[in-house]
Amino acid sequence: MKPAPLRIGPYTAQLPVVQGGMGVRISLSGLASAVANEGGVGVIATAGIGMEEPDYFANFLEANRRVLRAEIRKAREATKGLLGVNILVPLSNYADMARTAIEEKVEFIFSGAALPLNLPSFLEGSTTTKLVPIVSSARAARIVVRKWLDKYRYRPDALVVEGPKAGGHLGFKEEQLEDPAFALEALLEPVLKEAEAAGKEDGRPIPVIAAGGIYTGEDLYGAMAAGASGVQMATRFVTTEECDAAAGFKQAYIDAGPEDMVIIKSPVGLPGRAIRNGFLDEVAAGKRTPFKCPYHCLVSCDYQKSPYCIALALMNAVRDRMKLGFAFAGSNAYRAEKISTVKEVVRSLLDGYAQAFSAAGARSFTPSPSL
Repeated sequence: MKPAPLRIGPYTAQLPVVQGGMGVRISLSGLASAVANEGGVGVIATAGIGMEEPDYFANFLEANRRVLRAEIRKAREATKGLLGVNILVPLSNYADMARTAIEEKVEFIFSGAALPLNLPSFLEGSTTTKLVPIVSSARAARIVVRKWLDKYRYRPDALVVEGPKAGGHLGFKEEQLEDPAFALEALLEPVLKEAEAAGKEDGRPIPVIAAGGIYTGEDLYGAMAAGASGVQMATRFVTTEECDAAAGFKQAYIDAGPEDMVIIKSPVGLPGRAIRNGFLDEVAAGKRTPFKCPYHCLVSCDYQKSPYCIALALMNAVRDRMKLGFAFAGSNAYRAEKISTVKEVVRSLLDGYAQAFSAAGARSFTPSPSL
């Protein structure tokens, strides 16, 4: 048994999996096109996308625009599937990235790390690109829906609800991360109710995509059985051949144990989940010295009080310079055992889904007296 397709507006993903956007330069055209070729939604992350350009610091806006266009076009050459971009709301070039993605006619923009309250303003009449906010509560979903409807007469095309087991920056207070009241399972139902209520206004349901800690086909089944239309997965795709990160970055996942999954205080002002290493130990011990901000790429970054630049640290990591950076990762990153392919990951997901579906059917089957 295969899962039902994910439908967002006029688009249908036969595999109801959105590959989560991972910056800096972890998910680019290579990974995005590979996932799209398997029937899912491939996503290019925009955070720091232009950092390898020689004029990045001198020409920040143009360097990022240039590389985003190039990566979208490269992905288009490699797939006929569905593509999206992930744009963090705190990016200082948020508007630039949104306009560029829309000009390039990507199917989806996924946007979170704060509420994307003005995202519809960048469409300027375009009907190709569909907009998907990433939220961490029913209240956040309600605020976005009402704001978009009141100001833009635009309703989200889908919602991603991301729980606290996700990698990278998290939309929760640190004390909420282990609180069952904030677990994905607890968040999903109220967000589904908000989506249903908003959908009643024009008779079109808003699909809800579950995210944060989704790693197996069994997880996919559980989310969809609970009412989600699909899932977003990022960590599971890092240890694939097609992932755009360097080999050492991927190896950090394979070498990690459960004890290495740590929560850090990011310069961005949010807690983040990462893989513990020497760099983070030095930060925790106060051995990293304050820095000068090369470019204020995140409006929420308190760079004057930070001992390191998070953009540079993440860029160092993706370049295989782990002594000068670290890897963000979801709570299940330690479960990675080897480098595989996207095709192998998808096959495993579908097999796990089918097994979970069969097991659930067996548990719910009650023989009649005549059998």
